[in-house]
Amino acid sequence: MSQTNSSENLDNTSDDLYEHYKFVADKGQQPLRVDKYLMNKVENATRNKIQKAAKDGNIFVNDIAVKSSYKVKGNDIVTVLFEHPPYEHLLVPEDIPINIVYEDDDVLVVNKPAGMVVHPGHGNYSGTLINALTFHFKNLPNNSSNRPGLVHRIDKDTSGLLVIAKTEEAMTHLSRQFFNKTTQREYIALVWGNVEADEGTVEGHIGRHPKNRLQNTVFLGDEAELKGKPAVTHYKVIERLGYVTLVSCKLETGRTHQIRVHMKHIGHTLFNDERYGGEKILKGTTFSKYKQFVENCFKVLPRQALHARTLGFVQPKTGEFLKFEAPIPKDIEACLMKWRNYSKHAM
Repeated sequence: MSQTNSSENLDNTSDDLYEHYKFVADKGQQPLRVDKYLMNKVENATRNKIQKAAKDGNIFVNDIAVKSSYKVKGNDIVTVLFEHPPYEHLLVPEDIPINIVYEDDDVLVVNKPAGMVVHPGHGNYSGTLINALTFHFKNLPNNSSNRPGLVHRIDKDTSGLLVIAKTEEAMTHLSRQFFNKTTQREYIALVWGNVEADEGTVEGHIGRHPKNRLQNTVFLGDEAELKGKPAVTHYKVIERLGYVTLVSCKLETGRTHQIRVHMKHIGHTLFNDERYGGEKILKGTTFSKYKQFVENCFKVLPRQALHARTLGFVQPKTGEFLKFEAPIPKDIEACLMKWRNYSKHAM
């Protein structure tokens, strides 16, 4: 039986269903079963859940319900629809404290702690920054993904600065600044290894890793435009600590996991970045004493060593350029102190 026939046997899209996911297959997409395709696209999804969704008639390609064996081809529009709205759209305001760095009538700058998810999503429907914002601020404007106030985001275990739009005009103005790359964003990161050059630029298209759907990776050559989006990171060494280096990273683009992916690409994975292999000892000696030292550092800093330190943008109404800095958080500072002491006595 052909794929066309098998899909025609199933009902067309129902008006009573809510869209949860939508993907447009790349032009060069090789035929791939839709369940495998979605496994690579939807974080934390299991093959069983995807196959059940297909069996229940919840997976559509080009507005036609398909079985899990349907093969996705170039330019196919794949959607996953359910009878209930996405949980992340059922926003429940929560009384969670927010560290506000700056506020006026148009914008809000917050210093997000490590461990807090920015917006609700698969597996994280409460306790997020958006849950907190909707409690403390009424009538925040929605962005294109229906997320109140959100102009940009940082990873759950990355700490640091975010700007929030309080009005529709501010949302439009700030979004344009991020799109045009006129904002200033600097991160500090502790990375494995001695970064040889005092400063440099990493350029490489970033897209989803073909074998590990929880990671992104750099694509070069013919694959670059097909599988990734352009990304540019400028780095500068702040402090050399022997087997690790403290660097400043300035973003020209804002791809998912950009600094984590780019620094790994040049051989300097972020310290204790579990998703990208930085929770292993990547540099140093084989002495058990050293192993114990590194494990103690991991305990002090139980997350990737990445902090969004500075953020600069034009105030939407006044046209004034505003710039803010969030001090290095205590967990990163404690880890740095350990490395300073170690490198002083052991190198």
